[in-house]
Amino acid sequence: MVYGAAIVGGGPAGLSAALWLGRHRRSAVLVDAGEHRNRWVDHAHGYLGRDTLEPRALLDRARADLRGYDTVHTVATRATAATRDPQRPDDDPLFTLQTDDGPIRARRLVLATGVVDAFPEVANFFEHYGADVFHCPVCDGFEARDRHVVAFGWGEHVPGFALGLLNWARRVTVVTDGHPLEADGRRRARLEEAGVEVVEDEALELCGTRGSLRAVRLRSGVELRCELAFFAIAHRPVGDLAAALGCAVTDEGYVAVDEHACTTVPGVYAAGDLTPGIQLIQVAAAKGTVAGIACARSLAG
Repeated sequence: MVYGAAIVGGGPAGLSAALWLGRHRRSAVLVDAGEHRNRWVDHAHGYLGRDTLEPRALLDRARADLRGYDTVHTVATRATAATRDPQRPDDDPLFTLQTDDGPIRARRLVLATGVVDAFPEVANFFEHYGADVFHCPVCDGFEARDRHVVAFGWGEHVPGFALGLLNWARRVTVVTDGHPLEADGRRRARLEEAGVEVVEDEALELCGTRGSLRAVRLRSGVELRCELAFFAIAHRPVGDLAAALGCAVTDEGYVAVDEHACTTVPGVYAAGDLTPGIQLIQVAAAKGTVAGIACARSLAG
């Protein structure tokens, strides 16, 4: 069987693209490995009409909605490779998606593979991640209001990250996990002026229970007061499929798209955190909508 479109990634962007392909009565298959970025997160915020929601419940509801469209199918598997038939013209491409369960052929591809984060190597991290440890101040900074916050990281972007948290937090302390802070004198001076302490010690353990973080225990033996923590170490777009197909990327590694979510490869669309811009659930869903509609319209000629 040759589908009209294959969507890779079952997060908000991929699900939204699949929904709109279904509403345009296009045959589509959603390939979802279940490795969503927010799979550890208890609550997401700022979604219009649903200021606090559970990401897992949102995805479950979206998958249930897809079952109402008989042209859309979902397969729980991992996509491992993608190729384009070199004999087909640009206006009528054909792609083969290799998965753990066999090949899938489609006339269009929508890539919504997201990003992966680098996590602090500290005991009990996943006990707290998504409840009182977060990666995104835009998403969860409000929950840090008037609290003692630790920011894990050591890159040159960390001073700005920590200073931004002062919009909400009572106090912010940077813990570099034993690395030297990669910041020049000007940035260090700004941290000092703002009362942000930099602790170049190794973090061993997050202390407390999920939702009730109370401290970070350091190798020196100090228990640093901490009611909420954020980390800014690194994250990278999951762009292996896009790279294999020859899609252009930005200097930061995100897949370049136009206003219709088209990549530089005809027939390939990209949406969500894989593309440049603010990384929020509602933004990813909107980008998926654009990709799904544009893809459906291209199939209609």
